[in-house]
Amino acid sequence: MLYVIIGEDVEGSLEQRLAARPAHLERLHALRDAGRLFVAGPNPAIDSSDPGEAGFTGSIIIAEFDSLEAAQSWADADPYKAAGVYRQVTVKPFKKVLP
Repeated sequence: MLYVIIGEDVEGSLEQRLAARPAHLERLHALRDAGRLFVAGPNPAIDSSDPGEAGFTGSIIIAEFDSLEAAQSWADADPYKAAGVYRQVTVKPFKKVLP
């Protein structure tokens, strides 16, 4: 089943985000390579694909996991969480309807 992982950033955590990004992307690439990643990306803090120093307010990942517990466990091990980038992470089942 698909699950959405919503990470909300700590304000002013851009430096920590940039430092942890390679490890964060490595895990996403592993999901992609396993055919389990539907979509992933950050939420820019301003209306721009490159927000510069404004940074980001969070991230959204939608991926396939065996269970809610497996998705939560994966999210709990995210390098952004360990680096103090995320102030909160929510994991929910996701049902794709469109397109």
